[in-house]
Amino acid sequence: MSNVRGILGACAAIALSVIAPSAWGDCGGATATGPVISIGGDVTEIVYALGAGDRVIAVDITSRHPTEARALPQVGYMRQLSAEPILSLAPSLILAIADAGPPTVLDQLRAAGACIALVPDDHSPAGVIRKVEAVAAALGRETEGDALAARLEAEFAALRASVGAVKDQPRVLFLFSVGEGAPLVGGRNTSADSIITLAGGRNAIDGFADFKPVSSESIIAAAPDVLLVTDLTLEKLGGVEGLLRRTDIAETPAGKAKRVVTMDSLLLLGFGPRTPQAISQLATALHPSFVAPQAAN
Repeated sequence: MSNVRGILGACAAIALSVIAPSAWGDCGGATATGPVISIGGDVTEIVYALGAGDRVIAVDITSRHPTEARALPQVGYMRQLSAEPILSLAPSLILAIADAGPPTVLDQLRAAGACIALVPDDHSPAGVIRKVEAVAAALGRETEGDALAARLEAEFAALRASVGAVKDQPRVLFLFSVGEGAPLVGGRNTSADSIITLAGGRNAIDGFADFKPVSSESIIAAAPDVLLVTDLTLEKLGGVEGLLRRTDIAETPAGKAKRVVTMDSLLLLGFGPRTPQAISQLATALHPSFVAPQAAN
């Protein structure tokens, strides 16, 4: 471990969840120019959107956009990290979404002298802006961060007006995982719940919070007008017909109408710089009368 300390130097650790952007950057000047490991697909998207993608030397497996990130070395899944592969790359800065971990690994990284900046996570337009500000401050790119935040704020405002003009609110059931057992669905206080609401829909599951498995009876009782799934989930099932082979899903109003909306998981749930695009895409699928504002395209 002493060798690792020698590699990383005296970079001080930061362990923050929600913090003012001005408090970032206490790891020393190297964090503004040195190599970065980015953990969390939304964090990685923001780094690239700020024009700092050339500093990224490794990512986690959720970092699938932009395509350049996919070619980089991977350090595992953001909630199942290991200290050794991260430390071996000698980053000046580890940028990670707030719920990255496990905590014991973050403690190991800090003990080795790693500079860690945890980016606050909130599934809302304001939360996206806070992420941008935090990442920009950690990277020393505040000017670019201000410009990106201003653009996103304008796009969110335009979308609020367009979605607000739509009168219907279809009930949407988000199916995160569908297999032989009970499907995993998105309840209240999830990224799925937030994006459905922002796009002018109503979450068909409001009896519980978080992502949880549900019974066939609960799916039928939810009576969704629309089934929302990720591209990967639908691909694994063999398309819409594969999804509707489940009788509980097929018996819902959405199943009977074969009204299925599919989107890329990171775009849909990531709450990063492409979230205006996600809102616009989902709103277009939910509402025949929706007119996307120019700023969201």
